[in-house]
Amino acid sequence: MSRAELAEAVVAWLWETTDTQYDLDGHYIAKLERGAVRWPGAAYRSGLRHVLNVSSDNELGFIQSGPAGSLETDLTQYSTLGLADDLIDAGDESISLLTLAEESNVGDLTVEQLHVDIERIALNYLKVPTKPLFDRTKAVRDRAFKLLSGRQPPHQTRDLYAAAGWAITLLAWMSVDLGRPDIAESHTRTAWACAEAADFDELRAWVRATQHTAAFWQDDFGRAAEFAQDGLRYAAGTSALFLASVAAVDLARVGRLSEARGALEAAKRITINRDVLDLGGPFRCTPERAEGIWSDAHLALGEARYTLRHADRGVALFEAAPHALRNYGSERMVRLQQVKGRLETGELDGALEALRPVLAIPSEYRVRPLIHRISEVAALTRGERYADENKAQAMHEGIREFVRRPAAETRPDRLIGVTDDR
Repeated sequence: MSRAELAEAVVAWLWETTDTQYDLDGHYIAKLERGAVRWPGAAYRSGLRHVLNVSSDNELGFIQSGPAGSLETDLTQYSTLGLADDLIDAGDESISLLTLAEESNVGDLTVEQLHVDIERIALNYLKVPTKPLFDRTKAVRDRAFKLLSGRQPPHQTRDLYAAAGWAITLLAWMSVDLGRPDIAESHTRTAWACAEAADFDELRAWVRATQHTAAFWQDDFGRAAEFAQDGLRYAAGTSALFLASVAAVDLARVGRLSEARGALEAAKRITINRDVLDLGGPFRCTPERAEGIWSDAHLALGEARYTLRHADRGVALFEAAPHALRNYGSERMVRLQQVKGRLETGELDGALEALRPVLAIPSEYRVRPLIHRISEVAALTRGERYADENKAQAMHEGIREFVRRPAAETRPDRLIGVTDDR
């Protein structure tokens, strides 16, 4: 490809995935080749990774100096990526729409494009930079409520509430990932009102799933279990698999072990109703995503060998999935389950190998739950069992760099040279 052709391919992909027109041209590509620009914007890096078929910014030679700091630094500064004010504003705006959602309003425009937009955003979430997707999701939410203030047949009113509900639920999910589960709860109250107005059970189920997720990442596992179990009353598609699986994790985390084992066995027996459509992305529970959740449940139950079995199977399924359907956010979490499982079973070399691809994740995809989980890995490497292990120390240092520096400065290759078997 020429520089101009490369630029055109990147611009076309960004337009397709974010509905944003970027002004990238061959002259800018030349600057990248000369090293005049060492760290282009997140959108350009994402587009170049996609078009050039590489997994990390390191492979493209991009470098950015990062700030010094400790592992205990404020983790939200890395996941919000300049979105802190937007998160708060979006939560407040969703609250202000609650009254409208609870009223019987009507409108009269087709909502097909709204649903198409939401589906595209869900499928591209954590594959492209979050900022344009966040803005696009807010735009869909606002357009749906604007249409609801008009007049239309009742069935279109329900469809508009469904579109608004999906958009707000997606904003809530993004808010959790960006380190503000409290704001996510503000979104989900209005999303639930929309699901009630639309009388849409699968939306109800995923709202409950999102409420579970917000509670889970605030360490409120009892309330998370209540949301998951209530959501099962409405779930029929892949939401049933997700909710049953996470309920097992929640119950194990609060010490209700016999109930957790029963919930886990029930989750593994679930048959998905393929006639129930979902949006994809965070609102689809594929077999590989379920395997990752089951690995977490077994770890909470103290069954590390089963954790490894499910985590390894999940990663293999993720790697075999086509790019368009691959949920990279869930995959990264399951890879950390591999690391934790191997540390628990004393497989230090295997833990090192499983950690490397996680350390290469670009900075714009280092969401708060990922930082939380990799910090749990760091804690395991500092335990008494590995106190004198050079390899465990190398893992801990690699994680410190991951938390405090951009991906281009995190060097997973530094772990390769560690050979001391102590």
